[in-house]
Amino acid sequence: MGPRRALTTLAALAAGSLVGALLTGCDSAAQLSGPDPADTAAALATALASGSFAEVGFSDETPAAVTKEYDATVEGMGDATPTVVAGDVDESGETATAPLTWTWPVAGQEWTYDTEATLTRVDDEWQVTWDPAVIEPSLNEDVVLDTTPIAAARGAIIGADGVKLVTERPVVRYGIDRSQVAARKAGESARRLAALVDIDATAYAKRVEAAGEKAFVEAIVYRRGDAPAAVASYDAIPGAVALSDELPLAPTREFAAPILGSVGEVTAEMIKAHPDQYRIGDEAGLSGLQARYDDELQGTPGAVVNAAGSDGKERELFRVDAAPGRPLRLTLDVDLEVAAERLLSGVGPASAIVAIKPSTGAVLAAANGPGNNGYNMATYGQLAPGSTFKSVSSLALLRAGLTPDTVVPCTSTITVDGRSFKNYSDYPSSGIGRIPLRTALANSCNTAFISQRQKVGDSGLVDAAASLGLGVDHDLGFPAYFGSVEPPASETEAAADMIGQGKVLASPMAMATVIASIQSGSLVVPRLLTSVDVEAPDAEPLTGGEATALRGMLRGVVTSGSGRLLADVPGPPVVAKTGTAEFEKDGKVLTHAWMIAAQGDLAVAVFVDLGASGSGTAGPILEAFLRAAG
Repeated sequence: MGPRRALTTLAALAAGSLVGALLTGCDSAAQLSGPDPADTAAALATALASGSFAEVGFSDETPAAVTKEYDATVEGMGDATPTVVAGDVDESGETATAPLTWTWPVAGQEWTYDTEATLTRVDDEWQVTWDPAVIEPSLNEDVVLDTTPIAAARGAIIGADGVKLVTERPVVRYGIDRSQVAARKAGESARRLAALVDIDATAYAKRVEAAGEKAFVEAIVYRRGDAPAAVASYDAIPGAVALSDELPLAPTREFAAPILGSVGEVTAEMIKAHPDQYRIGDEAGLSGLQARYDDELQGTPGAVVNAAGSDGKERELFRVDAAPGRPLRLTLDVDLEVAAERLLSGVGPASAIVAIKPSTGAVLAAANGPGNNGYNMATYGQLAPGSTFKSVSSLALLRAGLTPDTVVPCTSTITVDGRSFKNYSDYPSSGIGRIPLRTALANSCNTAFISQRQKVGDSGLVDAAASLGLGVDHDLGFPAYFGSVEPPASETEAAADMIGQGKVLASPMAMATVIASIQSGSLVVPRLLTSVDVEAPDAEPLTGGEATALRGMLRGVVTSGSGRLLADVPGPPVVAKTGTAEFEKDGKVLTHAWMIAAQGDLAVAVFVDLGASGSGTAGPILEAFLRAAG
């Protein structure tokens, strides 16, 4: 073979190699330009998260059929929406495996797990082989996901000495179980039960008729043992049932109810205001401290996710335990609160008793009588304190230079800018004349105090009140009114202010604070919640001399004045002040009845909205309370 032929042969071989290389490159390009299973896996992940499968091809089902099956499988997960992420696809010929990572939000935590989806290449498309195990590895067509909430135990409200004031106590819920009565008869049963438990029959019947076929529609809840005898016949009503349960309750229905508040099913207004927090059927604090501290008391609910089979069997897949609510610690003393409420139980008009421990400011009792109709008058009433305020006026006069022995004129009447002021109707005639200030306080001589009004000036009463904890507002973590004492706008107003009328206002708690501050010798700040830091307001400190003088004068009220009914109360010496305050209602002049007292490490204020006098109406209640406390 010559050189030219050799070159020709080599050229042919080279050309053939080039053609082969080009053909191989075309095949690779064709393969690279074909469908990528990763795209199908990503589309599937998106569909699983959204529940919409229209963009996914399936080898054995239609997207509509998969959507229906998927919805049925995850329906038990409620409103939870998963996050689904596709991992690296493992491709092998005409099949591929797509790993999927699922994350469900469950009770504030994340439930994360992995599944796999099988993909098959059909013609020029990768299709998904549908299987419920794509949702969760252990599922099949007869098993679905189901979430059951786990209620958190509500935090207890704890009083003095660690006694639980509000804790889970047994109750009985009466209502209609729609599954046990025909729909056409449900309304009739509802009306019969409503009549039995004395609630609005029409409104309850509407709720029952509108409820689902398996719903329990509650009519009323009673503490166990508190249901009226007539309710025992509930079982004669078709569909009526009584369910045992527990609710966070105080020792009695009345126990500090306006202050502690209540817990119950959330209202429509609460759901509308906090749609992310509440759902129909949830329970929360509705009023009082239960509502104000609901976030702390509520705790954090948990949940359990089960694989639920059509045979009724369940298998736990994931659990978040509930976290109990934090307890709320109060200073209330159970025995004193119960004693106070017992003493007020027979009082017709609005009434209140507040007891404070002078050494610490702890509120030991804050009782509201039945005449208050649920209003918290004990710590939030806004009332003229009458002559109990003379304890404040006495401090102002001491600071103006008077002493307990300073002689002041006690006349039958006194006129200020044309307005006549007088003493109370049964003021002792022996107390008229020029008398020491201590006697004027003991007998509660209005005219004597009014005669000295100019000596205290415009700010004297305001400053004295602040020194005793009255008229300076601050947040104690619960509804509290500390009263109002303002500089007088006129001479007649200054006169009325000296005897606790005019524009002077106070709550029973504020007046208990006044006598507690005098007893302790320094400003007392009431404290009901141990978790709330309280600080004394900025006020001129009460001196030791002032406190001693005031205690001596208020002791005279008991030994020789209007508070003599307390003279034989056992225990340490009692200091006290009575008071009445006039007010007008329906064209009539009526009187509030007050009495404040302190004995040892206990300070008490008693208020009755309508009474003849402080000593005659409020006095016996206060005496009985001191005896019970002893």
